[in-house]
Amino acid sequence: MAMTLRLSKEETDALRRQAELEGRSMQETVKAALTEYLDRRQRQVVLDRVLDRELPRYAEALERLGR
Repeated sequence: MAMTLRLSKEETDALRRQAELEGRSMQETVKAALTEYLDRRQRQVVLDRVLDRELPRYAEALERLGR
């Protein structure tokens, strides 16, 4: 699926520099950055859900350890 990404001149310049440093196209650089971001966010969402479910079970013990 195609999409348009509007960047400021500064963002475009920074992206161009980074792509050149990495030896790949600006599109490849953006796609890699997006993949990394989505992977991190997905892991964070899963961790947040686990913590929301499990922390209440240990709240009293954690409270005592924090004293």
